[in-house]
Parts: sequence; C-alpha cells; structure tokens
Amino acid sequence: MECILLAGGLGTRLQGVIGDVPKCMAPINGQPFLHYVFDYLEQQRCTHAILSLGHKHRVVLDWLKTQQRPFQVDYVIETEPLGTGGGISLAMSKAITENIAVLNGDTMFRIDLNELLNFHTIKKATTTLALKPMHNFNRYGVVHTNADACITRFEEKKQYDEGLINGGVYMINRKTLLSKNLPAKYSFEKDYLEAFVYEHMFFGFSSDAYFIDIGIPEDYNKAQTDFKTLLK
Repeated sequence: MECILLAGGLGTRLQGVIGDVPKCMAPINGQPFLHYVFDYLEQQRCTHAILSLGHKHRVVLDWLKTQQRPFQVDYVIETEPLGTGGGISLAMSKAITENIAVLNGDTMFRIDLNELLNFHTIKKATTTLALKPMHNFNRYGVVHTNADACITRFEEKKQYDEGLINGGVYMINRKTLLSKNLPAKYSFEKDYLEAFVYEHMFFGFSSDAYFIDIGIPEDYNKAQTDFKTLLK
C-alpha cells in the first residue's frame, strides 16, 4: 500500500489562525494535522508514504525527523507550485506499485483504503474517487455516477440539497496517469478528471465514513473537538 500525500498547500484562508505554515502542519490539540493522517495510514497498513511538499517544506521535514513509523517515508519538493496534478505526478517518481492511494494533506476521510483498492481492482478503473454523501452544502461540486458506479460527469460548486462530493482520496493507476503526457504543472481535477471522464474509466467508491476538510477556520476549529473523541 503506497500512499501519496499532497502536503504543500498554502493554507491561505487559515493564515489568520495558524500563521504561515503549510495546512498539513496546522496544530490540532497540540499535534500537526499530518500526525493524525500518519496515524490513519498506520491503521490502514500503509507500507510507503510519499509526501509532495512545497510551501515552507522545511517545517514538514523538521517534523518528519521526530517520527518513527512502521512505514517508509519519502518526499519530493516542488521548486514552484505544480498544481494538484503536478504534485501527484512528481511524487509518483518515488512509487513502485501499479495502483497508488493519493490523499489531500488538509482533509481526513477515514475510508478503508484496502476496500478502496479492492473496488478499484474489480472495476478495472484507471482512477477511483472516494465519494462522501453530503446534504445542504455549497463548498463542493458534485460527482455523478451511473448504476455501475462509473463516474459520468462532474458538476461545479453551488448550493445543493444533497449529493456525492469528491472526498479527496483517490486510487490511481500510475501508468495510465503518466501516459497522458500532461505538463509538469496541471490540475488533477480539471486537467485529468474532468478532461478524461468521457473515457468512462473513473469510478466512485461511496462511503459515509468520517470526513473533515480543515481548509476554512470553522472546520479547522471543529477538528479540535472531533479529534479528541474520534481518534482516541
């Protein structure tokens, strides 16, 4: 189980709360958010974590020196922002397996990664998205699937009564992604998912597992309370 963590986010909307550090290092009850992500990867029997770093990467590297985990940790550093897709492709240079889990460093979606991999393999998907059912929201776009869980289209952010959102966890076939010859800098969501959805090889794995995105102060504060009980 190889996992890429996109951990170079600027945390612009959180700077007034956490200061000038990467979002993944936002403190939650005395520990960086990345600590809880690592705990989750440990529970999921991850064998190799690859961090895609950028803004203030030294803060993350210094923290990594304090960690002793049962999985190997590698990292890549973006010398300039490469977008979500560019960060994934760069990190894949350190990977060896065919299908790789990818997680956002500022969200926690506690799905079973081994179930995600099994689903991805059975569907022969090129990319599988972990989807979270949500009600009464406007922060996220909606992902539409057919009866076979194949993703048919993506709908932009607006007010929704209910829908499936992209939970920020993926299982990606490395060879297929890299075969698209995308530029060094690109958006995984726009330039890969939305651009190639017509191939009907992307699938959605729906789960109602715990989900939080700490990208705004309201949910960052909510994580402080949630993690005290959820992650004991």
